[in-house]
Amino acid sequence: MLQTAGAKARTLRLVRMQELINSKGPTQLGKVAEQLGVTEMTIRRDLASADSPLACLGGFVLEATLPSADEKYSLDEEIDHHTVRKRLACQRAAQWVEDGDSLFIDCGTTMIHFAEALPPAMTLSVVCYSMNIAAIVSRRPNTQLILLGGLYHPSSATFYSDEAVHYLGSLGVNKAFLSAGGADLQRGASCSNFHEVAVKQAAIRSAGQSFLVVDESKLGRVRPAFFSPLDVFSRIAVGGVPDAALRKQFKGLPLDVAAPPVT
Repeated sequence: MLQTAGAKARTLRLVRMQELINSKGPTQLGKVAEQLGVTEMTIRRDLASADSPLACLGGFVLEATLPSADEKYSLDEEIDHHTVRKRLACQRAAQWVEDGDSLFIDCGTTMIHFAEALPPAMTLSVVCYSMNIAAIVSRRPNTQLILLGGLYHPSSATFYSDEAVHYLGSLGVNKAFLSAGGADLQRGASCSNFHEVAVKQAAIRSAGQSFLVVDESKLGRVRPAFFSPLDVFSRIAVGGVPDAALRKQFKGLPLDVAAPPVT
C-alpha cells in the first residue's frame, strides 16, 4: 500500500529524530521540534503510535527501549545505599583536587561524600546546583561558592534554569566531578532526572578535565537520562571491587578502583 504524503512526512521526521537522538542522546522536546521545523504537538503525535522507536518522556525525546522513568530517584531513599563504597570513591577522587582549583561538583548522594572529603584548609572555587552540596561547601573557610539557581526539584535537592546552564558554560571551571546512576560501556553515563542532563553536559564542556565518581553497583547499569559517553572522563573513580566480568568489560577505560580495607 502506498504511503500518503502525511505518512511519508512522519516517516522522514522519525528518521531525522532517530539520527538526532543517536548523536546527542535524549533531547528536549522543544529543541527537537525546532530542529525539524514543526510544532511540539506534531512531534508528540509522531511518537504516540506503537511503531515509533522513540518516546516522549518528561519533556525529552529518547529511545523507547531505555529503562522506564517510573523507577523514580529520591535523594532520601538513595542516601544510605552503598554508603561505604560511595565514600571510598569520593575519597579517591578528592585526591585529584589541588589547591587553587575551580571545581564543578555534581548533585546526588555520592557527591555529598566528595564535598566532605575535600581537605578543609584548601583554597577552592566551587560551582554547584545542589542544596545539600552547597550546605557543606558553604562551611569551608577558604572556598568561594557559586550556587546555580532556578526551579527547585525536591527529589534531588537541585535547581535548574536555562540561564543557569548558560552561566555555567561561561565560567570555565578547570575540574568537573560528576556522579551517575548508571555507567554502561555502550550507553555511557546516565542519571534518573532529565533536568540534570543539560547541567552535567555544560559542566563537561566548560571543564578542563572531567571525572566520574561512582560506586561499583553503577557499572553496567543504565538509567533513563543519558548525559555523556564514558571516554570523555579523564578518570573514573569506582568505590568497591567490581566483579571480574565487569572489570573485563571496562578494560581500556581509566578506572581507578578504591577497594575497602581488608579486615
